[in-house]
Amino acid sequence: MIRTRAIPGIGRDPTTDLPVLHRCSPVGAGLAADLAFSRWLGSRSPWVLLGLAALLAAWPFLAHAQSGYSTARAFEALWRWIPFLLRDGFAFNILISFVTMAIGTAAGVVLGLWQIAPSPWVRRTAWAITQTFRNSPWLVLLFIVMLTFPFEIRIGDAIVPIPDWMKAVLGLALPVMANVSEVVRGAIQSVPTGQWEASESLAFSRRQTLWRIILPQCFKRMIPPWMNWYAILTMATPLVSLLGVEEIVTLSRQAMEAEDNHPELLMPFYGFALLVFFAYCYPIARWTIRLERRFAVKL
Repeated sequence: MIRTRAIPGIGRDPTTDLPVLHRCSPVGAGLAADLAFSRWLGSRSPWVLLGLAALLAAWPFLAHAQSGYSTARAFEALWRWIPFLLRDGFAFNILISFVTMAIGTAAGVVLGLWQIAPSPWVRRTAWAITQTFRNSPWLVLLFIVMLTFPFEIRIGDAIVPIPDWMKAVLGLALPVMANVSEVVRGAIQSVPTGQWEASESLAFSRRQTLWRIILPQCFKRMIPPWMNWYAILTMATPLVSLLGVEEIVTLSRQAMEAEDNHPELLMPFYGFALLVFFAYCYPIARWTIRLERRFAVKL
C-alpha cells in the first residue's frame, strides 16, 4: 500500500499563518438564476415573440362583442390615447426604474461589501438583511413601505410632502438592493484567492487590495446580472399601480374608463402596454447575453 503525504493547504488545512497555500474555494460570480430570465428571453427569436404578441392582439377579432362596440373602434380609441400613455405613463415607469436601480445599486454595493467584511458580526448582519429582502414578495414590501412612511414631513414651519411614487421607489429598491448585494458578493468571491495572497505578500492593505485589485476585476463580471435585474425591475414597475401611482397601467385603466369601459378595450390597451415593455426589455436581454459571452471567464 502506497502512502501519500498530505500537502498543507491542498490536502489538509494549513498549519502556518503565511499568506501562501491557502485552501482554494472558487465561487461563481453571482447565481445561475440571476441570468435565467435573460437567457430565456434572449434565446427566443424576435419573430416568434412578435408572432405571439400579434396572436394576442388579434384575439378580440375572434370573439363576439356583446355590447355592439366593435374591435375596430377599440383600436381607434387606443390610437388616440397612445401619446398620452407613452408621455405620461411609460415614461414614468422608466423614471421609476432609473431612480430605483440607482438607489438599489448604491445600497447593494455597500451591503455586498459588508458580506465579506472581516468582522463576523458585520457579515452576519449583512447576510440577514440580504436574505430577508431577497426572499420577500415585492408587493408585500411595497405595501409595508406605503403604510410605514408618513405622507408628509414637518421641518420647522415647512411641510414637505412625500409622494406615493417615492414610497414605491423605496419599496422596490429593497429587493433590488438585496439582489445586487449577492451579485457583488459572488463576483468578489469568484476572484481566485491567489490575488489576495499576492497582494498580501506585497504589503497591500485590505482596502488597497479590494479597491485596486479585486473590484476592477469584478466590474465586468457584475454587469450582465446587473442588467438582467434592471430588466426585471422595469417589468415590475406596474406593481406600483396598486398603490395609486399613475404609470402606464393606471393611465390605461383611466383611459378605458373615459371610453365607457367597453370589454373590447381591455386587450388593445393592455396588449399595447405589453408590447411597449417588450420593446424596451428585449434589447436589454439580448445585450445581457452578449456581454455574458464576452466577459465569460476562460478556463
